[in-house]
Amino acid sequence: PTTGLDVTVEAAVLDLVAVREGGTVAEALAIALRTARHAEALGFTRYWLAEHHNMPGIASAANSSGMTIMNKSRRKICPTGTAA
Repeated sequence: PTTGLDVTVEAAVLDLVAVREGGTVAEALAIALRTARHAEALGFTRYWLAEHHNMPGIASAANSSGMTIMNKSRRKICPTGTAA
């Protein structure tokens, strides 16, 4: 049965951009960029980067990392920002 409602659901990805054991920040950012591009191809409307400061092993701790990914993504779906 149908409800008669035309509903569109937008989906987003939230990425912590963790540095893998034995890996580098550059590698983590490269993986995040590939993930963002894949999310775009799948139709995701947003790709968020979690911004956790002063946490070892997290590459998304600065807006600059988000800007790098956003500038290289195809449709610019990577918002950046902070939340308390």
